[in-house]
Amino acid sequence: MADQKMEMGEVGTSLMASEPQPTPARPPNKFERLFQPCLGELVGTTFFVFIGCVSVIENVESAGRLQPALVHGLAVAVMVACMAEISGSHFNPPFTLAVYLCGGMEMSMVGPYLACQLVGGVLGAAMAKAMTSRENYARAQGAAFALLQSESQIGRALFGEIAMTCLVTMVVLLGAVNAKTRSPLVPFMVGCTVIINVLAGGDVSGTCLNPARAFGPAIVSNYWTHHWVYWVGPIAGGLIAAALVRLLLGDQKIRLILK
Repeated sequence: MADQKMEMGEVGTSLMASEPQPTPARPPNKFERLFQPCLGELVGTTFFVFIGCVSVIENVESAGRLQPALVHGLAVAVMVACMAEISGSHFNPPFTLAVYLCGGMEMSMVGPYLACQLVGGVLGAAMAKAMTSRENYARAQGAAFALLQSESQIGRALFGEIAMTCLVTMVVLLGAVNAKTRSPLVPFMVGCTVIINVLAGGDVSGTCLNPARAFGPAIVSNYWTHHWVYWVGPIAGGLIAAALVRLLLGDQKIRLILK
């Protein structure tokens, strides 16, 4: 009986030993560390700008702001969910600057990310021009931000771009970078924030929030009236959000003061 138990024990040991051991995780190679994230930003920004521009150019008049609001927000949510593990799903220069300032990426990747986002914006706008009718494209100025026609509108529009970009950038930083508040729902959260921003501020500034979204259509349609608003406003808003998280709202690792 003792011999039988020993044999069973040996068999048990043998069976345990034969179980496959988990393969240790392979460190990412150079392509995955450097080139794939940039390609992710290029592709993601291209399709975001493409879908966003088409929604504006082909917008049904009776839908008002609802159609572009839903399209931009849902496009952001989908692309963020798909590309998060590849590039972090920025698709927006102010997001990249804010993430870097909060310690979420290396400085060496900031320049390539920004370049890929701007090129993606141009490609997306060109795709939208190729897809839409000439009449609708001309009427919508190629989905460039043509809302601002007088100097009296600039102050409100600039403030709106700063405030709304600050809001959506804070959602990104707190939902994806800050460990204390990090959430798997961040694609949904960012998409919803874009939707409510477009619905709230669409008639004030057009709700750009993203220089790449403004730059692409401006290049393709050659429309530059008050274009600077859509660079200064979003970048300032992103920097303010980064400062709030870095100084006050971030966890102990991110926060620079009052630790």
